[in-house]
Amino acid sequence: MGGGTLKLGPDRPLRLDSGGRLDGVEIAYRTYGRLNADASNAILICHALTGDQHVASPHPLNGKPGWWTQLVGPGRPIDLDRYFVVCANVLGGCMGSTGPSSIDPATSRPYGLSFPVITIADMVRAQAELIAALGIETLFAVVGGSMGGMQVLQWAADYPDRVFSAICIASAARHSAQNIAFHEVGRQAIMADPDWRGGDYLKLGVRPEKGLAVARMAAHITYLSEPALQRKFGRELQRDGLSWGFDADFQVESYLRHQGSSFVDRFDANAYLYITRAMDYFDLAASHRGVLGEAFRRARDVRFCVLSFTSDWLYPTPESRNIVRALNAAGARASFLEIESDKGHDAFLLDEPVMAGAVRGFVLAAAEARGLEATVPAVDA
Repeated sequence: MGGGTLKLGPDRPLRLDSGGRLDGVEIAYRTYGRLNADASNAILICHALTGDQHVASPHPLNGKPGWWTQLVGPGRPIDLDRYFVVCANVLGGCMGSTGPSSIDPATSRPYGLSFPVITIADMVRAQAELIAALGIETLFAVVGGSMGGMQVLQWAADYPDRVFSAICIASAARHSAQNIAFHEVGRQAIMADPDWRGGDYLKLGVRPEKGLAVARMAAHITYLSEPALQRKFGRELQRDGLSWGFDADFQVESYLRHQGSSFVDRFDANAYLYITRAMDYFDLAASHRGVLGEAFRRARDVRFCVLSFTSDWLYPTPESRNIVRALNAAGARASFLEIESDKGHDAFLLDEPVMAGAVRGFVLAAAEARGLEATVPAVDA
């Protein structure tokens, strides 16, 4: 296990879709497993909105296990005894990569809202710099769920010659009006917090914790399903009898409050604004005359696996089917599976044996097609 921070020098500014640029970009990342002699066993894992680079190792702030240890680890579907895994904190994030809480080299103060608006493509552009710096010419696989799945699709569209296979889980090729609406509720909650201070809270030594907590609470509801909420909480009370007030009478209220309060300890409010905006702007077909298949036209040789969940109403199965149809139209090889689950969107982060089996099977088949030996001779990366 290793990692660090890649810093792009002054001769390597990162050009952005907005027309701007960022100088001195830093990308924080973790690596797991070992890179083989010809660098053919590398897998890039892309995290979701509130994720980070600690995919298979404890989080440094709260000590919790990595967020995808169900899939990534020795003997797991993404086997660290066989593959070299890279996971980077996205551009705009708050776990070491350049984002709105970073110091602006021009002012020596946190960027705040002077940070340029970024896109999913900008995030992928920064990741491509990292992968090149690690000496990896072609990724064996790019894998991600939710916003991570968006990055997977962007990688395949923008760098098809650098991707052998791609796994997109519980995601979409563009953000829906409903998803944009939920994000706007969260952003408005943050900006309505008096401690947001027009985005300059870090300079003033405060944090909009209440607004960020509410944003997290609202978003978290979209990650779950009604059956999951009913099974876990129903209308169970926190204590005997009602308070006849506005305390958390119901267990589900207490749960959401906990989700909100714990979230503010590990996430930056402005980063939440910027990353949700990047997701809202995501529309892979927009630059291809609105034809999604055209976005994948150069990705015919990439092997795709697309997975969805029956109870996911944030990125429902029709979104995944739309991706598969576009891949088929482009002549790309794509396998698709809708997984029966009542856990909602968050199923991709949970113990779902069918998902694990599908990922394992696809990765093994791709490894055979790639010519990777069952036991990969490893060297230090």
